[in-house]
Amino acid sequence: MAIETGAAVSKQKLVDLKVRLLALKEHLDLAAKKDRLEALERQTLAPGFWNDAEAATVIQKEHGQLQEIIAGWNARWKELEDTELFLEMVMEEKDAELEQEIAEKIATMEKDLGLAELECMFNGEHDNSNAIMSIHAGAGGTEAQDWVEILMRMYLRWAEIRGLKTDILDYLAGDEAGTKSVTIMFKGRNSYGYLRSELGIHRLVRISPFDASGRRHTSFASVMVLPELDDSITVDIDDKDLRIDTYRSSGAGGQHVNKTDSAIRITHLPTGIVVQCQNERSQHSNKATAMKMLTAQLYEMEKQKQAEQSEGLSGDKKGISWGSQIRSYVLQPYRLIKDHRTEHETGNVDAVLDGNLDPFIKAYLLLGK
Repeated sequence: MAIETGAAVSKQKLVDLKVRLLALKEHLDLAAKKDRLEALERQTLAPGFWNDAEAATVIQKEHGQLQEIIAGWNARWKELEDTELFLEMVMEEKDAELEQEIAEKIATMEKDLGLAELECMFNGEHDNSNAIMSIHAGAGGTEAQDWVEILMRMYLRWAEIRGLKTDILDYLAGDEAGTKSVTIMFKGRNSYGYLRSELGIHRLVRISPFDASGRRHTSFASVMVLPELDDSITVDIDDKDLRIDTYRSSGAGGQHVNKTDSAIRITHLPTGIVVQCQNERSQHSNKATAMKMLTAQLYEMEKQKQAEQSEGLSGDKKGISWGSQIRSYVLQPYRLIKDHRTEHETGNVDAVLDGNLDPFIKAYLLLGK
């Protein structure tokens, strides 16, 4: 009887998955995407397609994205149909091991579809771009620097789970422990779409491992997230406005970066923005990456300036301290992580710090931000 009940549950879950998949197909407007894909394919086959290399690259990028979306939905649909056939066999044979196998398979399918539905929420201009994240220690001294190290691990674990590639572009070790600041490049589809939800001040409350008296401490860290801009967006940067310094990677951060004399620091004199890169082995590569970081910051600064003018905002900057946090991570006297923008919260602190960020990201995206 248990097998029949389990099979019935699986059958209902497959029905629910089919409804969600059909809704996803409608939301994606796959018919229109297939028509667009065919039109792009005709363009790629036209004589002289590569005469304009820049335009051809843009077309190829769109072609690849459409192929990925269509193929992804088709693969999920085929998997659903195959699983339905498998379930019929399970119901006939009443095999407990097969019952468990199909239940696990359906759970995997539900998780995968959930991620696909999450990606449908990405509607920002640069959501599909790679992301550049910088984490800086705020109020709290050594505690805050240790907090930066914890956050860095959390985001790297999240990227690993999601299958994104990461590069540590710049790393400054803490005075006694932890990290003063770190800049990470996240490479992969929708990296910026996911991580833009993390922009802001993150607050930690815990018993300090650096306090012999075992007192509770509050620490802060700021997280800045920028999209890696593609070649279609240009920002005017006058060479005369730049001060470029070279330096050697610091020893304490050696586990994260290459110890060479090729590290680059670029200061944009009119704005005071400073970017650094010490990840690559060649000075030329570090300079190119640092310029990408500077371009992204200047672009976002201009966008923010325009938004403030149009919305009449004051543009006041919040400090990395009390009252400005977007999310609180409380380990003592109770265990709770709460996002103050969405009110989403969880008591499973360890899972979040180990990279399980998707529920917080989804809650933020549901706000329509």
